[in-house]
Amino acid sequence: MGFIKAFSGALGGTFADQWKDFYMPRANVPGTAGLFQAVPQSQNNGRGENYKGNENIITNGSKIIVPEGTALITIQDGAITGCIAEPGGFEFRSDDPNSQSMFAGDGIFGQTIKSTWEKVKFGGQPGSQQLAFYVNLKEIPNNKFGTQSEIYWDDAFFGTQVGAVTRGTYTLKIVDPLLFVKNFVPAKYLQPGAPVFDFADMDNDAGSQLFNEVVGTLSAAFSNYTNDPSKGNRISKIQGDQIGFAQAMAQAVEDAYQWKSDRGLEIVKTAILAIEYDEDTKKLMKDVKAADALSGARGNAFMQQAAARGMQAAGENGGGAGMAFMGMGMNAAGNMMGAMQQQPTQSSYQPAFGQAQQTQPTQPTQEAAQQDPMAVLSEKKKLLDAGLITQEDYDKLKAQLLGL
Repeated sequence: MGFIKAFSGALGGTFADQWKDFYMPRANVPGTAGLFQAVPQSQNNGRGENYKGNENIITNGSKIIVPEGTALITIQDGAITGCIAEPGGFEFRSDDPNSQSMFAGDGIFGQTIKSTWEKVKFGGQPGSQQLAFYVNLKEIPNNKFGTQSEIYWDDAFFGTQVGAVTRGTYTLKIVDPLLFVKNFVPAKYLQPGAPVFDFADMDNDAGSQLFNEVVGTLSAAFSNYTNDPSKGNRISKIQGDQIGFAQAMAQAVEDAYQWKSDRGLEIVKTAILAIEYDEDTKKLMKDVKAADALSGARGNAFMQQAAARGMQAAGENGGGAGMAFMGMGMNAAGNMMGAMQQQPTQSSYQPAFGQAQQTQPTQPTQEAAQQDPMAVLSEKKKLLDAGLITQEDYDKLKAQLLGL
């Protein structure tokens, strides 16, 4: 029928004394392995390990250890007959009515596996012999991705298409061991004495397929990230946001290849090692960077300083309109620029540079009246020489200041 639970949690010393022979994961399994055999083990002098074989065939009475971070799958004639997804010690009993085919706990993970179990479970009565495999439930690191030529995506921040060559790694997690074994693992890894299913193995065609699928969806992953308002729509954040980009990549491969819903696989984290943008994108980023530097208060200050320098240079060069600003410092010119940006509240005298115009006589202000008349007349004489006021205006102002 299935398994009887003997204890929960890690293997203790007392238990080791009682169980002289049991199955557990094979030794020296790499961290990039997704599926590996259960192998028999006996005790030597109470504590030493002595592996007696590598045949992953269990029979009635076989005792099995399920370590933390693994799930045990049993198979008969290519069909899944049992699954244990919680740590502990178990005994296989095909003829015991109290045994169970499924142990997964009551958490979200367990509920997911139980739901899948109802779809894939063995339809008959399991035999007295079963093949036993462990599935790695920990994060599987060092899965590489990369492009040899540019990929392109629509970028919301730049408002156009950008391109780059990129490479990096991602961590993978098996979130549903039943779907993983049933729908993704090739048959050669589900035989007696089968090799380890290692994602990093260059000869593993299934692992190579995942690499190709990730590369094929990178454009969509970049687009998902840069068009997500919660990420600020900034491509510059990707290299420091390993979880955020992993979510964008996971969504891209799910949309295209149903990794999670069909295979029980999910991308958890990413590390982008390099992004080399194409020449057009580099120029665009340079222009946007300059525009960012000139935006807001910083840009206003820069423009006022630039205008002030231009006015001061015009006054120092002399001639024409430049005479109007002769002697003005940068602070005064900057203040004038600030005043020019404000809308006047009433009509004022605004003749064109280098062209005399008929206007109402200039009235001396209270401030001007309190100044030295000779200094005021000297300044007005410069305006007259520049053609900015008429002789009549100058004569009237002169008469008013001198009391004539």
